[in-house]
Amino acid sequence: MSSKHSFTLALSNNITEKEGIIFLLDNQTGFFKIDLETKKELLDILKIERRYLQSFDLIYIPNMLGKTINSDFLKTNLEDIIFVELKTTKKYLPDNPKGFFFGATENEFNFGKTLKNKFLFCFVTLNEKAPSFVLLSIEELDKIIKNKRIQYQINL
Repeated sequence: MSSKHSFTLALSNNITEKEGIIFLLDNQTGFFKIDLETKKELLDILKIERRYLQSFDLIYIPNMLGKTINSDFLKTNLEDIIFVELKTTKKYLPDNPKGFFFGATENEFNFGKTLKNKFLFCFVTLNEKAPSFVLLSIEELDKIIKNKRIQYQINL
């Protein structure tokens, strides 16, 4: 039963995350979704270990309008690229991110600490009463975390 519930929850979370990505891409300037090969290329250009491939969902280049992402684009805009890890909810949070509950991996936090101001968590609320997003650095997030606990994910 627990396994079925976990699978259903994970599926629901994946759908919500995709909706969050669409919300940002359709309504905000500067967010870009890149495919796995482009993620690898970007990390390689920056000489960052590929173990961080799953530690970000989008890249953000403030005030940049949608363009085709290719090697030239990455190299031209390298200084301005910010890695973004998305956290999305449909909960009503008029003071986003206050009240947000989310999971994050140690890799995400380590990646953020390594990149400093080049990494942001993006908290997206998709509730129809108050859709919004907030970008926070690791430092900003650490200041407002009320409770943080470790959960082990184990494969046998």
